[in-house]
Amino acid sequence: MFPAPFPAPSGFPAAARLLAPAPDCRFCHLARVTVAGHLDALEAWNAVMARRLPGFALAVRIRDAISARFGVERIGGFSGAQHRAIAAGEKLDFFLVEEARPERLLLTARDRHLDVMTCVTATPCDGGTEVAITSSVITHNLFGRLYMLPVGPAHRLIVAAMLHRLRRQRARATQAH
Repeated sequence: MFPAPFPAPSGFPAAARLLAPAPDCRFCHLARVTVAGHLDALEAWNAVMARRLPGFALAVRIRDAISARFGVERIGGFSGAQHRAIAAGEKLDFFLVEEARPERLLLTARDRHLDVMTCVTATPCDGGTEVAITSSVITHNLFGRLYMLPVGPAHRLIVAAMLHRLRRQRARATQAH
């Protein structure tokens, strides 16, 4: 388990956490969307991960093939498995669950090249829930810094697409009822 996470800076959801103060992170990204209805953080994770984005499996296979040559563990992507409950110390795919609360799901992964923290927050708001994904990365060496050159921009696009799809799915579900 990681040392205690840091509160995110102003402008981030109150429940969001980072690996380190934002200026000390090699990568720090926040994406958020307001969705219809009530979701807790694990329900938001389940909904976002239920269906893979087109091309994502291929991107992960390429990442794994390249990274394995540098001693990085293969991640294999996301299973889409749905969880009714999860507890600290358990795994969600390749992430270690550091904390699981209704308002916050704190996930980490680390190796000798970099540490990653993904924080999924769910905050009730007028007419629904604000779902936010905050990601922070600390790199440890040249490979970690080089790895983040393509992964950082790709991460921003992937998370935005996942949250956009979540908003559409929740809007359709609300209209159907």
